[in-house]
Amino acid sequence: MIAIVILTFIIGYLSIVFEHPLKLDKTVPALLMGAVMWALVSIGYNFGLLEIIDGHAHTSTLLGITDPVKIVEGQDFFTATLIHHIGKIAEILIFLIGAMTIVEIIDMHRGFEVLKESIKTKNKRKLLVIITFLSFFLSSIIDNLTTTIVMISLLRKLIKNRDERLWYVCLVIIAANAGGAWSPIGDVTTTMLWIGKKFLLKI
Repeated sequence: MIAIVILTFIIGYLSIVFEHPLKLDKTVPALLMGAVMWALVSIGYNFGLLEIIDGHAHTSTLLGITDPVKIVEGQDFFTATLIHHIGKIAEILIFLIGAMTIVEIIDMHRGFEVLKESIKTKNKRKLLVIITFLSFFLSSIIDNLTTTIVMISLLRKLIKNRDERLWYVCLVIIAANAGGAWSPIGDVTTTMLWIGKKFLLKI
């Protein structure tokens, strides 16, 4: 059963990687993969083929269990674990929906156009400084991820060349992360990456 779950993950992941040749939106295989994997885990658990571990390292299995009370307890354990994981996924999705709503509201009220018109400079260095400072101070007011989404939306209007825009995007991510912690070197995770000389992984 574990082999089937792993195989499902590999097939789903490859479908996401090769979305362009397959002409699929990555959302479709991702959702299908998640649903099929949870269905397989549920079947495997209920038939006693799999053991479930929750977020507190508690384990549960129905293998060899015949007592109806313990079977119900085991099913409740599985349900609670499933709801926990779905809740974590929902947190991320609801957060992203909120972040994208902010971006759409700003765009609807011509916020990006106002920002674009207020940035008069054509000098790339000056633009880089302006964008970095905006990202730093904005992320101390709103979330880092929301700041990144907002600033990338602005950069798309300011810089048409994708390869050139990527340099600015990298600095936006660094500045937003640093601004969220109100520190030039960022939060704890960024400091750890600096120490480990793996900062590019963050970008």
